[in-house]
Amino acid sequence: MSMIHNALSGALAAQAALGTASQNLSNAMTPGYSRQGVVLSTRSPSPGGGRLAVGSGVDVSAIRRFSDDYKNLQLWQAASSRGEMAAAQPYYAQLERVMGSGGTSLSAGLDAFYAALNAASVEPTSVPLRQQIISEADALARRFNSLDRVYASQQAAINEQRGATLQQINTLTRTIAELNGKVAAAEAGGLNVSGLLDERDRQIDALAELVDVRVTGQPDGGKTVALPGGQPLVVGDAAATLAAKTLPDGSQALTLAFAKESFTLPNDRVGGQLGGLNAYEQQVLRPMKASVATLAEELAGRVNAVLGTGFALDGTAGGALFVFDAAAADGMLRVSGVKAEALGLSGDPDKPGNNDRLLELIDLKNQTVALGPLGTVTLGDAYAQLAGRLAILSAQNQAGLDTAETVRVEAEQNWQSTSGVNRDEEAIKLVEFQKMYQANMKVIAIANALFDSTLAAF
Repeated sequence: MSMIHNALSGALAAQAALGTASQNLSNAMTPGYSRQGVVLSTRSPSPGGGRLAVGSGVDVSAIRRFSDDYKNLQLWQAASSRGEMAAAQPYYAQLERVMGSGGTSLSAGLDAFYAALNAASVEPTSVPLRQQIISEADALARRFNSLDRVYASQQAAINEQRGATLQQINTLTRTIAELNGKVAAAEAGGLNVSGLLDERDRQIDALAELVDVRVTGQPDGGKTVALPGGQPLVVGDAAATLAAKTLPDGSQALTLAFAKESFTLPNDRVGGQLGGLNAYEQQVLRPMKASVATLAEELAGRVNAVLGTGFALDGTAGGALFVFDAAAADGMLRVSGVKAEALGLSGDPDKPGNNDRLLELIDLKNQTVALGPLGTVTLGDAYAQLAGRLAILSAQNQAGLDTAETVRVEAEQNWQSTSGVNRDEEAIKLVEFQKMYQANMKVIAIANALFDSTLAAF
């Protein structure tokens, strides 16, 4: 009878192994699925069997889920790095195209404005040449305003994308918390939780793309998810809520509410897509917008100051050419409406053909101005340096994105080497465990024949 018991346990074990192989093959294309396998252990001989007892068969002691926590962490960290670079790159590309385009480039507008000044210096009393100065000044103002609207459009897009990202994060953290509860309940009931663990890991991977996370396991099978600064996102079956609040300067700060506590988060330490948006806004968009506004204000102020000390064609004091108002709804810079004859291009009220003030205007491009990200630069070179700095930052971000993509691919390959389904390997297992099942059934048949022969002898 021991032969039958042993063979029956072997047949049942083979059935379980064939079941895990079929489960693996059926989920070979399921995203995030971790392959499973049986853990077999021999049964000890029955008590009283003596020294000749060979054992009591085989047990399926567990259904093992092939998963490596370290490789999972690598996968999630790679997702966070990729998400951070990927979120900012479209904004870099758009702004680089706009600032480099001939139709919106301030460099082209400044060149045309100074060209009009140079042309007028040949014949300062020419009204058409003076009108050309006003026309080019108006075109330059429109370029400033157009570029400022691009900055405002990007700011609005970032705020909208940040809001959508926060909603996704909150949905994912709630899902992970719910899965923590289901895993704990299933393990307490002695059930196979592989499917729940796969789904939870998939949700954590999606979360890591949006925000950098630190994941630690708990004794009950749950996962604690926190931000790099230690602020909790998921603890057990409880989830935090992330939100954004608008500050007086128009920027947005992140807040985290968990249980009865609330935190204001440092925007530069959240990582993922959320961190990428914050970094682009704080390190590129806002400094660029402020620099262009400073450039417009300085240009307008200095041009108006020179013209204010000059004299018009009729010998009266010259009028201002530009009006700068950072809060104006129709644009921060515009021409004042001054007439061509009223431009104070002369330094002598008795000599309309004098071009002393006009030469001072032409020389303004060599004067320096302080711009936050660049330091001190000349008015004529400021915009080119701003565009050059943007190009460098964009190239660096693209290079970082390419590297992050490579790291992510390698992390996925490492994960696949442990958790992924290998069809050839599973096919071999099907054959092996089929033979194991057939062999054990043959043992049962032989044992039955021996038992029948024994009975026939009496």
